[in-house]
Amino acid sequence: MTSTRTNTSTRRSRPQRAYVISSVLGAAIGLLFVLPLLWALISSLRPGAEVLRFLNPLQWHTFVPSALTFDNYVALLETKLGIGILNSLIVSFVTVLFGLVVCAAAAFALAAIPFRGRGAVFGIIVLSFLIPFDAIAIPLADLFRDWQLQNTYTALILPGIGNGLAIFMLRQFFLAIPKELVEAATLDGLGWFGVFRRIHLPLSVPPLIGAGLTLFLFQWQSYMWPLLIGTDTQHTVGPVALAGLEGEFSVDYGVLFAGAIVLTVIPLVIIMSLQRYFIHSVSTSGMK
Repeated sequence: MTSTRTNTSTRRSRPQRAYVISSVLGAAIGLLFVLPLLWALISSLRPGAEVLRFLNPLQWHTFVPSALTFDNYVALLETKLGIGILNSLIVSFVTVLFGLVVCAAAAFALAAIPFRGRGAVFGIIVLSFLIPFDAIAIPLADLFRDWQLQNTYTALILPGIGNGLAIFMLRQFFLAIPKELVEAATLDGLGWFGVFRRIHLPLSVPPLIGAGLTLFLFQWQSYMWPLLIGTDTQHTVGPVALAGLEGEFSVDYGVLFAGAIVLTVIPLVIIMSLQRYFIHSVSTSGMK
């Protein structure tokens, strides 16, 4: 009897032990990801001369400052980072607006309209987001200069509108919409545009938000393309303006980290407020 109780207790304790171990392991891995961001945040609240002072060897002062100061954030007001952030917001939101129209229409055509070569077109689109954009940035910039589009918002926005990953995500969701629903709408007299506007779009709000976040992040963190095509002050975006904070002979790391935190917080707030839609869109992208 005692042996039976012991075996039952052992069987019950194993899942609990596994849960505790997996929780501790997950917390440790999460801490590894958080530490660099925490160090950057603490560094933005220190005088620039003390940022690297406690880095080697690591000690508790590395993550716990003796005094906090917001001077670095105040100093940002005298730089051109504000114009860069404003340009990044303009470029990102306009890209989301026009990009969703283009990507949703392309995804609908690939998912619902039967035409010859549809598989080949979809294969090219998948291939397009597997090729790093930086690999084609320089010849594309030459082409845009020939079109007299350098230092224009049009040049900053255009490459981000047709995003292969966003088309892929939306197509996968559109494929899950029952064909019977589309056939019934067609019998009622709706054309392809009506089916797209009245059936697919209303059912696809979470995937559309997820695709919009993909387009937003693509433009927000873009560096190489704006550096090539937006060379004047009026068209400098946030990441390029942040790189411009480095002086020719000295670097104020406190101001640099403060700028990096500001550039991180803005998309973080947007993603956290819409994360459930993004997770839903990613989870449904593999339904078919």
